[in-house]
Formats: sequence, C-alpha cells, structure tokens
Amino acid sequence: MEDLEVELERARDLDVSELADAIETIGFECTRCGACCKSEEDDPHTATVFPDEVRNLQATGSDGEADERDWRDVARPMPYGLDEDGAGETFEWALQTDSCGDCTFYEEDEDGTGSCSVHGSRPLICQTYPFSVALGGTSQPMGEAVDEAGMVRAHECEGLGRDISREDAESLASALKERAVRELEEAIDVRDSYEPANPGPGETVVHDSEGAKRPDGSTVGE
Repeated sequence: MEDLEVELERARDLDVSELADAIETIGFECTRCGACCKSEEDDPHTATVFPDEVRNLQATGSDGEADERDWRDVARPMPYGLDEDGAGETFEWALQTDSCGDCTFYEEDEDGTGSCSVHGSRPLICQTYPFSVALGGTSQPMGEAVDEAGMVRAHECEGLGRDISREDAESLASALKERAVRELEEAIDVRDSYEPANPGPGETVVHDSEGAKRPDGSTVGE
C-alpha cells in the first residue's frame, strides 16, 4: 500500500464532478430499508465516527434542538482488537448501538420504514453510504464492493441502480471526497500520535486522532 501521505494528496485532488458522474452511472436512491443502520445476524452495527462528530452528536437532540449526551451515548470503542469482554487497545470509535445491535439513532415505523433521529448531523460514513472511494487507507463499509465506476465503489444496498438527480449526485460526491480526506487525515494522526497504553486487566483504551482515550471519551493520563 502506498504511503498514507501520498494517498491523502490523491484524495485532496479528487474531482467532485467525476465522482458525481460515477455515482450517476451506478445510480442510487435511499429506500429507507434501514439495513445499513441495523445489526447483521449476530454482528452489531459498526460505523466509524470521528471524535469531532461524536462531540457534534453529543450536542444534537433528536428533534434538532440543542441537547447534551454523554460520550458513551454516542460512541463505543471500535470492537476490533478487543477481547470478548471489550478490554484492550483499539483504534477509533464506532457509533453506539442499542440492545438489539442496531445504531442507537435508528428509528423504525410500524410499517418497517427506517429513519435516523439525527439525520441532519449524521457522520460522513452515514452520509455517503453505500459508496466509498478506491483509495488505500480509506474504509469500505459493509463488505466488498458489488459495483464500481471510476474511483467510486458501491457496497451492498437495495437502493443501488435507481435514478439519482445530478444535484443529489454532486452533494453525495462532495461528502464522499470529504470523507476520503478525513479518513486519511485521521489515519495519519493516529499513526503519528500512537504510543502503547498497556491497559490493565479489564481496561479499554481507544487511540484516535487526538490521542489515547478511555471509553467515556476522557484522555488517558488526565
């Protein structure tokens, strides 16, 4: 894999118009099925959220008004690398889940139509699903690509192949570029600031772009 700094420059040079062309070629319309917000079989919903996005969601109420949530109401340690009790060291944060393993912000009507209670403040990974950019160091949510056009990869979603307006394609493309840049910036910052935390038995440490944190978002060592 190429150096992360090289990939970051590639991400910054992405042409939004070309990304929008690719999205139009693939096609997409959200059907509000909720599949991207819910657990899959025995695997809880896992979506990366950046530290500043956690803070934004902490202050965003379900009705769009000002609110204040605990860090743990919004995010949980990314489970990868932790033991079965959730202890150890891991990198980055995942959106918090409910008792069913669904995203804590997911709501569903009686007819099965899904919605996001913080839609206007949702993280970039949610704004851009089911698409990702074919760059090293950026994530590919929900498995391998099922379709692709140019630099854009599409992941499993029943809304693929549907007509999308140019305006919506460009909006999605802009968010997709922003996410690609942010993911690489975060990866570089995590790499540069990482120092083994050596957590004790039952302890969890999350390394993000701001340093080492406890599950409640507080900084280790403070």
